[in-house]
Amino acid sequence: MKREETVDHHIKTCWHAIYRMYNQEAAKHNSTTSQAFVVLNIDPVNGTPATKIAPLMGLEARSLTRMLKSMEEMGAIYKQKDPDDGRSVRIFLTDLGKEKRRISKDTVFKFNDAVKQTIAQEDLEAFFRVATKINELIDTKSIF
Repeated sequence: MKREETVDHHIKTCWHAIYRMYNQEAAKHNSTTSQAFVVLNIDPVNGTPATKIAPLMGLEARSLTRMLKSMEEMGAIYKQKDPDDGRSVRIFLTDLGKEKRRISKDTVFKFNDAVKQTIAQEDLEAFFRVATKINELIDTKSIF
């Protein structure tokens, strides 16, 4: 089987193209795709427990810790002890973080609008069904 005939090849190359596109756009705003995903996963009003962000993004906690430190140093986020659970830390967006979140949302919406204008609705629905089934197949660990 040629690599172009494999499902994972198409998923990987498509995701890498999207990631590069987002990184190019993020660079215009002194950010990265990963940082943009972080700010999109932080509740802009109530903050988000630090322990909840990594699973939302499919990251290891160690990777997120370094990224949060960098984002705190740049002034996009701040940490605060959770008033309901003293062992937990919540991550909040600063004004800069909220602006980066707005830019990130606009970028995601612009990309999705372009895709929706180019690809027929029934094709997108089929794509979503296939992606969901692939995720379910992986989640049930029935492959290996």
